[in-house]
Amino acid sequence: MIAEIDLYGIFLPALLVWALLALPASVLLRRLLRALGVYRWVWHAPLFDFALFLITLGGLVAFSEIILP
Repeated sequence: MIAEIDLYGIFLPALLVWALLALPASVLLRRLLRALGVYRWVWHAPLFDFALFLITLGGLVAFSEIILP
């Protein structure tokens, strides 16, 4: 998906917009996983958080391809 979003004459890459939407979702998911105690089994927490963000971003983009063809 190569797209640009026009925001009052400023063209933004679609991936930037999706990343800005995925960031709060991954923060909420991270807090949920921390409350459930999943981080006890995580070896490298920052690497896990980055991977969680990438998975959330990929899921959001894939979901948008289904919803917005």
